Amino acid sequence: MLQAQEKWVLKSDYLTSPDTVFVFKPKTYHPAEKYPLVYLLHGYSENYRQWSKTTDLQKRADDYNCIIVTPDGFTSFYINSPQNKGVRYEDFFFKELVPKVHEAFHIDEKNIFISGLSMGGYGALRYFILHPGYFNTAGASSGALEIDYPAFQHASQHFWQTNRMTDDLIKHIGNPAATDWNSYSISTLLQETPDFNKPFIFDCGTDDILYPASLRLKALTDRLHIPATFMAMPGNHNTAYWNTSIDYHFVYFAQHKK
Repeated sequence: MLQAQEKWVLKSDYLTSPDTVFVFKPKTYHPAEKYPLVYLLHGYSENYRQWSKTTDLQKRADDYNCIIVTPDGFTSFYINSPQNKGVRYEDFFFKELVPKVHEAFHIDEKNIFISGLSMGGYGALRYFILHPGYFNTAGASSGALEIDYPAFQHASQHFWQTNRMTDDLIKHIGNPAATDWNSYSISTLLQETPDFNKPFIFDCGTDDILYPASLRLKALTDRLHIPATFMAMPGNHNTAYWNTSIDYHFVYFAQHKK
C-alpha cells in the first residue's frame, strides 16, 4: 500500500462487526495544512474497496488536494436500523468515524463533501439532508433514492435474480406490510425538511433501472425550488458508468469550495 493511503479497522459500539475504511491522502500531504474532505459511500453487496476498484482515488486525492474516505457500509443502507441494534450505521458514521477522521487529519471544515453510488448515493443524500451543517454539498450517482418494497424487489431480481436486497431491508426496517418504507425515501426526507435548500448534484444512466426514480427526484427538487443539478447520461448501473460520473462530482465539489 502506498504511503499516501491508510487502512483503518474500527471497532464500533453501533455495529456488530468492525468497520474497515480506506483513506487516501494527497502525496504532498503535510499535517500542518488543512484539506478538503470527501466521503465516498459504496453500493449494496459491495464494500469499502468498491470505489478504489472503480476509479483511481489516489489520483483524485492528488489532483484535488483532498482527503478521501471510503468506509464499509455493509448492506445497511447507511441507516440506524429500528430492528437491529447491531446495524446503527448513521450513529457509527457521525459518532465514531467523523471524530476519528477529524482527529487524524487537519480538515478544512468548510469543505466537507459526500457522494456515493447506488445504495451509497442514497446514503450520501440522506446524510446531507439530515446533517446539512456538516457538509458543504453532496452527490449521488445511480442512487437508490426511493425506498419502496415493490420497486426494490424488482431491482433485486434484476441485479441478482433473488430477493436478497428486500430481504436485508426487511431485517433492517421491518416488514413492508407493517412499516412505511417510503418514510426513508429521499423524496420524503426532502418534503419533511422544508427549510432544506442547499445545492447538490445527482446523476443516472439513461439505461439504468433506477433512472425513472432520478427523474422523479429532479421534478420534486424543481417543485421545492431546491438548487439540485441533475445529469442524465448514457450508461447503465455499472463500473464503467461510475468511473465517468464521479468525475463530475469532484468538479462540482471543487466549484463549490468556500
